[in-house]
Formats: sequence, structure tokens, C-alpha cells
Amino acid sequence: MALPSPFSPEPAYTHGQEARTAVLLCNLGTPDEPTTPAVRRYLAEFLSDHRVVEIPRLLWLLILHGIILRFRPAKSAAKYASIWTPEGSPLKVWTEKQAKLLQGWLGQRNHQVKVRWAMRYGSTNIPSQLSALKTEGFTRVLIVPAYPQYSATTTASVFDAVYQWGQQTRSIPELRFVNHYHDHPGYIAALAASVQRHWKAHGRPNKLVMSFHGVPERTLHLGDIYHCECFKTARLVSEALGLRKDEFKVTFQSRLGRAKWLEPYTEPTLIEMGKAGVERVDVICPGFTSDCLETLEEINMEAREAFLHAGGKEFHYIPCLNDDPEWITALCKITETHLSGWPTQERQDPVERELSRKAALELGAKQ
Repeated sequence: MALPSPFSPEPAYTHGQEARTAVLLCNLGTPDEPTTPAVRRYLAEFLSDHRVVEIPRLLWLLILHGIILRFRPAKSAAKYASIWTPEGSPLKVWTEKQAKLLQGWLGQRNHQVKVRWAMRYGSTNIPSQLSALKTEGFTRVLIVPAYPQYSATTTASVFDAVYQWGQQTRSIPELRFVNHYHDHPGYIAALAASVQRHWKAHGRPNKLVMSFHGVPERTLHLGDIYHCECFKTARLVSEALGLRKDEFKVTFQSRLGRAKWLEPYTEPTLIEMGKAGVERVDVICPGFTSDCLETLEEINMEAREAFLHAGGKEFHYIPCLNDDPEWITALCKITETHLSGWPTQERQDPVERELSRKAALELGAKQ
């Protein structure tokens, strides 16, 4: 009787088969649809991650399943419905498009690589995409998180998913990871250019607010570098825009629970500005490379309403980088740097070459 194996079945192997390289662009995740059951499934997976919530496991699971998953999904589903598109979740739409454009740019640079996208939570998850790449014969994979600033709650969680997949895999591909690119010149230039374009079209505000996703303050004291990297990004963007210190403000959004999170908080700060007579604010979210619930609903709807209700006169949300050509170029350069040393500039398959050409034309049309 054969003993059961703890590892997934291996695809067929041919001796001497060519080494192949892939890039996996990883984002956070999204419900499959804006309904209460779908959001409940998504939140159950997301909030069960010990990287996301660092309190005693048993206590947290009692809170999660006894309170949060009973009441939060319906409220969150309504928020998702308010920003849902005919193509689906904005986060999924933009991440998929970024992967397509990244494929085209690298192809035009004669890199014979396959670019895929994956989500940390929900459908099209990281293990399923890694398994698919392995089945297709890819032996080297570069993991590129969609998070410019490193945090254990996001970047490290992506790596966890890769490691967990590896624990169930007998023959593991060669792996590389991009930790962060919060100060990459191309990323900073793309952010600054997006602000400048907005100002050219709409004029300048009294204050530019750079809102980053929040994390519990205790993570900073425990050694997470996220806080520092957010402030460095903001400083570099402000320098690129030629702003004085009193012309911009760094804030943190998306709190969960009653614990103290990184301050200052975005919405209370905007309310204070409105009450203090600041007439116009522009808000940009540099930590998000794709528009999503936290930018389109939390900032462009809830924060907008809070600022205007407090006395502010004009609120402008500057969209995420999404498929901006300068950002795609920066992403490609980041990827190309981390592919260094892997032989990828080889003769390209005619079908892949044509796909690369079409994606590159699409990117060029936006420039």
C-alpha cells in the first residue's frame, strides 16, 4: 500500500527542458461580487491572517466570528456595490491591466517572461497561480507585491502565501521577491507627475494630503518599517513638487477596532482642516497603486463628505497610478532590475511576441 504524499502531484518533467521565467504581480484581494455572502467569505480569510491582526489567536477568532462577520459584511457589501464596475472590482480590473501592460513592456524589451497577477486573499490567489505557472514549466518566479512600502501586514503576508505553497510542493521553482520600492525614482516621478497633471487642469489646493493605509501603532514599536517608508515617499514626492512643509500633510486611513493606529488619522484631519477654514484640499493615496474600496469609497466618498460638511469648500481626489504610462514604465524598470542575472532575453514565441506588441501599443496610446 502506497503511503500518501504530503506534497502536491508534480507535473510531467522532461530531461533537459528549457528554464522559463515568470513574474507574479500580487495585490491584496477583493470579494468576487458586492454581496453579503461574498464579502463575508473574503473578510473571513483576510481577517484570519495573523499578519493582519496580531492579537491572541483564540480571542481574535471569537471576536471575528462572534461579532465582526455577523455585522460587518452587509455594511461592507453596500460600500463595494457603490464602486463596482461592469468589469468587476476596480482593484481586480486595474491589477489585471497592470499585469497585461507589464507583459507588453517587458516583451518589447525582448524579455521572454510570462507575467501573471494574483491576489493574497480571494479568487485567483497566489497558490493557484504558482501551481499554474509550475504546470506550464516555469522554473523561476519573481514575486512583485503591489505595495510600494513594506509592511508585515501586506508584503510579508504575500511572502507567507508563497512559502505556504512551497511547503506543499516537492520541486520548488527558483524564487525572488521584491520587498519595496517606496523611494524608486520612477515611482516617485509618476506620483509627482499625476499631481502636476491634476493641478494643471484644476489649479492648486490650499493643502495636499497624502493618505496612506493605516496599521496599528504597536507594529511601529515592534520594528515594522512601514511608517518610515510612508514618510520617505511623502518627502520625496513633496520635494519633486517643490512643496513647503506647510503645503502638504501625511495621514493614515482605514482603522479597524479601538486600538491606537498610526496617526494622524485621515478623516479627522480633514474635518479639522474644514473647521479651520481650509477651503480646498487635494488627496492622493501613494500607498495604493490601484484604485479600490479604500480610495474610491473611503476617500472619494466618505472623506469628501466629512471635509465638506466641516466647512471645506472644494475636495479633489487624485486617482491612483492605475495604468498611467509613467507608472507602468517604473514598474517595468523595477521588475527588470530584479530579473537581473536570470537569462530572459531570448527568442520570443511568435504568439507571445504579438501579445507583447499589442499591449505595448495600448500603453503607447495612453501617452
